[in-house]
Amino acid sequence: MSGPLMTPELVRLEVDPPGDKLAVIGLMADLIAATGRADRAGLEAGLLQREESFATGMPGGFAIPHCRTDAVQEAALGVLRLAEPVDFGAADGPADLIIGIAAPAGTDDQHLQLLAQLSRALIRPEFLAELRAATAPEQVSDLVMGVLEPTEAPAAAAAGTATSAGDGAPGDAPVLLAITSCPTGIAHTYMAAESLENAAKDKGVTLHVETQGSGGVTPFTTEQIAAASALIVAADVNISGRERFAGLPLVEHPVKRAISHGPQLIDEAVAAASDPSAARVSAGGGSAAGEDTGSAGKQSWPRRIQGAVMTGVSYMIPFVAAGGLLMALGFLIGGFDVAFVAQDVATGYSLSSLPGAQEYEGATGMLQTDRAGLALYLGAVLFTLGSLGMGFLVAALSGYIAFGLAGRPGIAPGFIGGAISLAVGAGFLGGLVTGLLAGLVALWFTTLTPPRWLAGLMPVVIIPLVTTLVVGGLMLLFLGRPLAALMTTLQDALTGMSGSSAILLGVIIGLMMCFDLGGPVNKAAYLFATAGLSQGTEAAFEIMAAVMAAGMVPPLAMALSTVVRRHLYSPVERENGATAWLLGAAFITEGAIPFAAADPLRVIPSMMTGGAVTGALIMAFSVGSQAPHGGIFVAFAISPIWGFLLAILVGALVAGALVTVLKEVGQRRQGALA
Repeated sequence: MSGPLMTPELVRLEVDPPGDKLAVIGLMADLIAATGRADRAGLEAGLLQREESFATGMPGGFAIPHCRTDAVQEAALGVLRLAEPVDFGAADGPADLIIGIAAPAGTDDQHLQLLAQLSRALIRPEFLAELRAATAPEQVSDLVMGVLEPTEAPAAAAAGTATSAGDGAPGDAPVLLAITSCPTGIAHTYMAAESLENAAKDKGVTLHVETQGSGGVTPFTTEQIAAASALIVAADVNISGRERFAGLPLVEHPVKRAISHGPQLIDEAVAAASDPSAARVSAGGGSAAGEDTGSAGKQSWPRRIQGAVMTGVSYMIPFVAAGGLLMALGFLIGGFDVAFVAQDVATGYSLSSLPGAQEYEGATGMLQTDRAGLALYLGAVLFTLGSLGMGFLVAALSGYIAFGLAGRPGIAPGFIGGAISLAVGAGFLGGLVTGLLAGLVALWFTTLTPPRWLAGLMPVVIIPLVTTLVVGGLMLLFLGRPLAALMTTLQDALTGMSGSSAILLGVIIGLMMCFDLGGPVNKAAYLFATAGLSQGTEAAFEIMAAVMAAGMVPPLAMALSTVVRRHLYSPVERENGATAWLLGAAFITEGAIPFAAADPLRVIPSMMTGGAVTGALIMAFSVGSQAPHGGIFVAFAISPIWGFLLAILVGALVAGALVTVLKEVGQRRQGALA
C-alpha cells in the first residue's frame, strides 16, 4: 500500500450542491482526480455506473458512491459535506454527507480491509455526528484515518471472518448465522454486517457473520454451522456455499435492507428458528420451495407458482438436451429414414439384420434408404435413445413442478400426472396442470399434523397415494379431454401458419426470448418450442430455430458493442463482453444479464428489437432446427444453416447498433449535466 487513503486535500466542507446526485458524483470525481490518483472521466463513469445499478444513499443522511476501476491508480477516499442535501435514493431522505470510495481494479487486501473498516464505521451514528461537526478538512481527515488504523481484529473481520455479536445469549436462545454480500464487495457488504452485529448485540442474540466481499471470505467453522438455529442472507448477488446450510430456517433480503432494518431481520430469524413451517435452505444449496425471498412475510402465491414452474422447466431441460441432440445425431448419421428403422431396433433387430444395400426390409415393411449398414443402424440406435429421452419431457415437467411446490412428496404424483397427460393427448399443457395440481394437493397434506404413529408413512405412502388418486382422477374424468382438444387446436394453428402469420410468430418468439434474458418469459418460449419437437413437424422445427436464434442475439450483440465502443463500458463489462461471444454462440442468453442489470432501460429494448428481427427472418427463410440447444455447435441439425447464421448476424447487428447509440446519447447527456 502506498500513501494514506485520505488527506485534507480530499475533503470539501459546506459545498453548494451543483445539481442532482449525478452532478455531485461529477464533483467527487473532480476532487479525487485533482490529487492525481485517478483519471477523471474513467472514475466518473465507474461511479455513475455503480449508481445506476444500485442507489448508494444510506439511512442517516449520507451516501457512499464507490467503484473499482482501472481508471483509479491509487485508492482514495473523498468527502463532500453539502450545504444543502441532495437525493441519493435513501428511503429516509436526501444526503448531506457524501463519502466517495475510489479503488483500483487490483486493490490489495490491506486497502480492502481498511475500506471495509470505514464502511462499518459509517453505520455508527456517533461517527457520522463527528463528521458533521468537524470544522476543518484536517479534522475530517483525522477522523476517517482514525477508524482506519490497521488493527488485527478489524482487518480479520473485514476479510470475512465469522464474528460473534453480544456477550452471549441465554442457553436456550437461538444462535444465528448471517452472510452479507453486494455487487462490488466494498461498502454495503460490511455495512450490512455491522448493522446486523449491532442489532444482535442490542437484543442479546449470538450472531456469527460471514462477509463475502472483495477482501475475500473466511467461512463459518463447522462448529458454528452445527450450533446455528437460523440463517440470514443479506445479498444482491449469488452467495457461495449455500449447500452448507441445508435444512436451516432461512431469512433472505437485499443487502440494503440489512443496513436499514437490521433489528427486524434479527427478529425474523429468531422467529424462523422456532417456526416448523419457516422457509429453509434446500439440500441443493438453493432455497426450499415456498421460502421467503421478499422483504416482508411469506412469498406470494403467484411467485411461488412461478418459481415452481421454473423449477420444472429447469429440471426438464437436461431431458430435452439429451433426447433432442441424440435424435439430431441419429438423423445426421443415419439419414431421415432412421425413424422407420428405429422401430425395428427397439424390438430387437441387430446390426446383422441390416443389409448393405440401399433397400431395407424390416419388420415394419420395405424401405428405400439413402444410408445402409452400420451408418443406418447406429443412426437408428441414437434416434431410439433420443426418442425415449424425449418421452420423459411431460412427466419430468409435471413431476418437478410438483416438487417445486411440495418437495419430495409431490414428485411421484407429478410424474404420474404427467404420464396421464401424455396418454390422453394433453401434452405439455396437461403437464403444467397436473404438476400444479399435484404440488398444491401434496403441499396441503404436508400442513396436516398426523398422529405420531402415522407421521412416518405420510411423505412416502399416504401423500403420494392420495394425491395421485386425486390428480389422476381429475385428469381422466374431467380435465384430460378439454386439455387435449386445446392442445390439438394449438398444434393445428401453428402447423397451418405460413407467410405473414409465421413471420409474426417469429417476432413474438424473438421478443419473448429477449425480454428477461433467461427469466420466466424466456423459459416459457423455450418450453413451448421444446415441447413441440416431439411432433417432428416442420412448423415445430421452425419454432425451435426461432427460439434458439433469437436467444443467441443478446450476448452476441453486447459483445459486439463492447468491441465497437469500448469507452462506453467498464473494464469488467469489457471482460464480460469477451466471454459473451462464446456464450452467445452456445445459445446461453444469460450471458447478457450483467449488461441488462447495469443498464436495463437501454439494453433490454435493444435486445428485444434484435431478437424480433431474428425471429422474423428465421420464419421468412423457413429455417428449422431439430436440436433443442447448442447454438452453432449443432449446425448439423439446422437447415438451411445459411439462413440461421444470416438471421443471427442481422439481429445481432441491429441490437448491437441500437444499444451502442442509446449508450452514446446517455453518456453525452451525463457529460452535459456535469
